[in-house]
Amino acid sequence: MTRVVLVTGAARYLGGQIAARLAEQPDVDRVVAVDVVPPRQDLGGAEFIRADIRNPVIAKIMDAADVDTVVHAGVIATPMQAGGRATMKDINVIGTMQLLAACQKSKTVRQLVVKSTASVYGAGPRDPAMFTEETAPKHPPTSGWAKDSMEVEGYVRGFARRRPDVAVSILRFANVIGPSIDTPMTSYFSLPVIPTVLGFDARMQFLHEDDCLEAMRMIALAEDSNACTGVYNVAGPGVLMLSQAVRRLGRPAIAFPRSLLGVAGRSLGRAGLADFSAEQVRFLTYGRVIDTSRFTEDAGFVARWSTPEAFAEFVRGHGLTPLLPIFATEQDALKQEVR
Repeated sequence: MTRVVLVTGAARYLGGQIAARLAEQPDVDRVVAVDVVPPRQDLGGAEFIRADIRNPVIAKIMDAADVDTVVHAGVIATPMQAGGRATMKDINVIGTMQLLAACQKSKTVRQLVVKSTASVYGAGPRDPAMFTEETAPKHPPTSGWAKDSMEVEGYVRGFARRRPDVAVSILRFANVIGPSIDTPMTSYFSLPVIPTVLGFDARMQFLHEDDCLEAMRMIALAEDSNACTGVYNVAGPGVLMLSQAVRRLGRPAIAFPRSLLGVAGRSLGRAGLADFSAEQVRFLTYGRVIDTSRFTEDAGFVARWSTPEAFAEFVRGHGLTPLLPIFATEQDALKQEVR
């Protein structure tokens, strides 16, 4: 059975990459990639259509192409990408509602894959050692991309109840990192001096960009789409402490009291150097670890890169030059992790 796939967010890195990868698959007949601006990257065999998912025209595009699979990768992570927080929320939430309305009316859509984030669990002092998909957040996000993603997931679950004939999968990704992608986390680690929170050492998980793309591809093209429905955590195995990550960068760190880190972060944000939302500060304070066993059991997914290996690939790919001597143990670890 051939597929006709619609991919949203094609102008951003992950959206454009998944569109190109899906277009290469032999069982995919056509990939329609949409966004409000043309992509800078090559979409390969995917067909780009300039369209705003907040506009009802998205339903006409889906009907005209007989789309059967929708990959929603169009949730924006930072206000800088959207041109402001108000526009970001409008695209993320209203855009998703309009896309789901189009899916609701469609007679051909049979599968929906939604790119979400582990940030929906929030971060705080009462968090469990590991979040499973059933864990209710004890410190739910109150702003930014994480809060938008919570709302998006709520609308997607409502759609799944209204259209039980459509296989719906929500992938909650850990922080995606790698040699090519730019995110708030890669911007943070690229600073010449790394601001940290005084008295805290956050536990972190990362997911290599290629593993993120493979997870979406695997679910979108699953032979039995109903076998992998629901919510899944996705991350590379292993954990890095923030202090370990900073040492592996070989960059100086300055520890701020938590109340001052937000102030320093806003200054960096205004300068366009990094995005420091309130949720980002909480994550840098308390960290977050997710349990990925369900995705492995249901989909057979095994990440190629562990968390430390993904971080090493990010350091290598972004050409980050150490500004301080790196301890011999950290040098050995990096040599073992870089492939």
